[in-house]
Amino acid sequence: MRISSGHPSGPSPAPETSRAEATREHILDTAIRLFRRNGFDETTMREVAKKAGVALGLAYHYFPGKEALVMAYYEHVQHTHRAIVLEKLAHTRTFRDRLVMLFQTKLDILQDDRKLLGALFRYTGNPEHPLSFLGKATAPLRTDCIDLFAEALKPEQLPEDLRAVLPLALWSLHMGILLYFLYDPSPGLKRTRRLTDASIELCVSFLKLAKLPLLRPARRGVITLLREAGLIPAK
Repeated sequence: MRISSGHPSGPSPAPETSRAEATREHILDTAIRLFRRNGFDETTMREVAKKAGVALGLAYHYFPGKEALVMAYYEHVQHTHRAIVLEKLAHTRTFRDRLVMLFQTKLDILQDDRKLLGALFRYTGNPEHPLSFLGKATAPLRTDCIDLFAEALKPEQLPEDLRAVLPLALWSLHMGILLYFLYDPSPGLKRTRRLTDASIELCVSFLKLAKLPLLRPARRGVITLLREAGLIPAK
């Protein structure tokens, strides 16, 4: 879980800074391994510190509690997804293939984390909880994820009203697939991956229809509804 520090062309980071970043990453890596193995509720900060080989006070210095560790995990997942997607988008030609890459890459990143994500899902119903997938604290990560879908749509010839709403729609589909993924008992997530591919085929077919001028009034109604609900920005 290596995090770059400084710009490549700038001065080398101070040794103290490098050591501090390495220590923080080591504690986070240790915590995630314990969350995966033992579960979120069963893992304590004391156990994280012990397994990481650091003092409990030092663990709390970097992460005030388990919630801070999980938020760092969320950020790591999103940053990893963004880095992989942006690297591959330039070499992925069709809209369908770009969507497949976006969705399947997220599944690849999360495939070992169902136990952890399942435990955290209970916070989703409380928008004030810092670990809620749909809460205020995680809003920047959601925005960043929606922006990735907007990047995948850039090469497409789309009406501007459709371009405004599609990233949110695709993000919502991806969240629905992740919910199914939590309950998928099939070996190697075969059912989730088949569901993903089939959903993308439907999206591609829908997009061909949605671009028709005949559907402009329907698109306008949907966009107005989403703007009134605060789900997409007002003009």
